[in-house]
Amino acid sequence: MLENSFINTAVPREFSVSELSHKIKEILEQNLGYIKVKGEISGLKIASSGHAYFNLKDNLSILACTCWRPVFSKIPFPLSDGMEVIASGKITSYGGQSRYQLSVDRLEPAGIGAMMQILKERKAKLEKEGLFDQSRKKLLPFMPTRIGIVTSITGAVIQDIIHRITNRSPTHIIVWPVTVQGETAAREVASAIDGFNEMDKEQRPDVIIVARGGGSIEDLWSFNEEIVVRSVYNSNIPIISAVGHETDYTLIDLVADVRAPTPTAAAEFAVPVAADLKYTLSLYYSKLLNRINGLVDYKNQTITNFNTILKYQLSYINSVEQRLDELNFKLLESLPNHIKTKTIILSQFFLERLIPNKILSYKKLELSHHTLDLHRSINKILENIHHKLSLNSVSLSSLNYKNILKRGFAIISNDDGNVLASCKDVKADDKFSIRFFDGTIAAKKL
Repeated sequence: MLENSFINTAVPREFSVSELSHKIKEILEQNLGYIKVKGEISGLKIASSGHAYFNLKDNLSILACTCWRPVFSKIPFPLSDGMEVIASGKITSYGGQSRYQLSVDRLEPAGIGAMMQILKERKAKLEKEGLFDQSRKKLLPFMPTRIGIVTSITGAVIQDIIHRITNRSPTHIIVWPVTVQGETAAREVASAIDGFNEMDKEQRPDVIIVARGGGSIEDLWSFNEEIVVRSVYNSNIPIISAVGHETDYTLIDLVADVRAPTPTAAAEFAVPVAADLKYTLSLYYSKLLNRINGLVDYKNQTITNFNTILKYQLSYINSVEQRLDELNFKLLESLPNHIKTKTIILSQFFLERLIPNKILSYKKLELSHHTLDLHRSINKILENIHHKLSLNSVSLSSLNYKNILKRGFAIISNDDGNVLASCKDVKADDKFSIRFFDGTIAAKKL
């Protein structure tokens, strides 16, 4: 309701322009309160101060909007003209231009088209930074001792995951409850992931499951927020994304180490089936036992064989000693004869053989013979090369077309220099040239 003092027609009150503007602002803010407005952005301007100014319009009307820097800096998507949004805030007035306006304190995209455009641009940006590279994805542990779950504690998702893990392989589960939809969901999910990574090594989970049930793109939008994607990328713990149903895809699915089509499937990825492991271990145990028994039997047989050999050890050693004695006798018998032979050879050796001058003379003679043989070989090779060169020169001279022209032949070519090989290549009035060995003349076909 407007105050009587403001619209009393019986006794008009006098206002200054500023007072009237202030009063209108007060009435608008007190009567309309906090509202939401849906419309299309137009005339977007961002001042150097960091404040944003734009209009929201529909088919009939336009609403001026202001978004102050502290709010504008926290908007998680870029604004552009033509984007359909839902703006939340308070209606106020701006006396400087005598207009009412919406002071925006929250903006969210409206409609699937706007959200898909934001999602496309954000995906391209993060992909360019390398957040979705397959090379950086971590392997899941085969048998985790602790599993961290980031999800809402209400609903069937958490129950399905716990039930499936318990049935497959009972494991210690740490649940970090968060809201999975709404304004604070993205910050809570990111904080949960960071919180798990900051735990002590003894308490930290070996793998994290981020889960949520299915829903519309608006419902799952928190898992497309950049803060969540970067937290998953920076996590040192492998992360399984299990957001929505099998056909639902969010940006967290692209950055996670493993993407599960459903929360139940995420539990199956996280732990193996204990019964299957026990069966496999039983098979391996049987195979190992059979191998060990076979090895023991083989070693027993080897020991038996060695025992048989050891029985004849003394006999073998005696035989070797007898052989050594025989070789010793032969050596003693042959040594005097060997010494006698070497003495005779030494007595017949003349010291003149060691005179340096004679050795040098022999070596010079040997060098002279080698030098003469070398010169003969070189001369023979050069003669062969000279003979081949002469033959090649004669062949080259016979193939020179100028020598052929001297024998009465000629070369006929057209104006382009192409050789004419047939009279069919020449038409009436065509000009051509005839080259003889001593010059060229021009001709023309009549």
